[in-house]
Amino acid sequence: MITAYIGVGTNIDRERHAQAAIHELEKLGCELRVSTIYECEAVGFEGQPFYNFVIELKTVLELTEFSQQLRKIELSWGRAVEAKKYQDRTLDLDILLFGDAISEQSPQLPRKDIYQYPFVTQPLYELCPSLVVPDSSQTIAQIWQQMDGFDSLKAIELDLSMS
Repeated sequence: MITAYIGVGTNIDRERHAQAAIHELEKLGCELRVSTIYECEAVGFEGQPFYNFVIELKTVLELTEFSQQLRKIELSWGRAVEAKKYQDRTLDLDILLFGDAISEQSPQLPRKDIYQYPFVTQPLYELCPSLVVPDSSQTIAQIWQQMDGFDSLKAIELDLSMS
């Protein structure tokens, strides 16, 4: 089993799509753990605020198949095939870490967002503070301690059980 960390983002019908992400990822693995959900302003464009969080899960899928399944989930929940990076979205699922995998190709692993965005680093810190990032000597806690911008994060409490 491989432990994967998936960054989840949504700014269209946010609660519904946050629930959908959890429900759909349960089908791809087991032992899911879900971080706090944070409300954050859109980055790189003018748009509605996002809900961002991280899901940890264990999976038997290989990286290529796992990545393809995430794309299918995004599309099945209304993400446009030609969706751009900086635009509103129903569901965005990004592999942040996938076991010890290191890749410069798509999906890039570890995902550079870990070092750039508090809405990625804070949830990872909650789930796995002592994890050493592959291809790095830093733990998630060390990365988190060097980052600014956590004051822009607003924790949200939702009932994420599927109706």
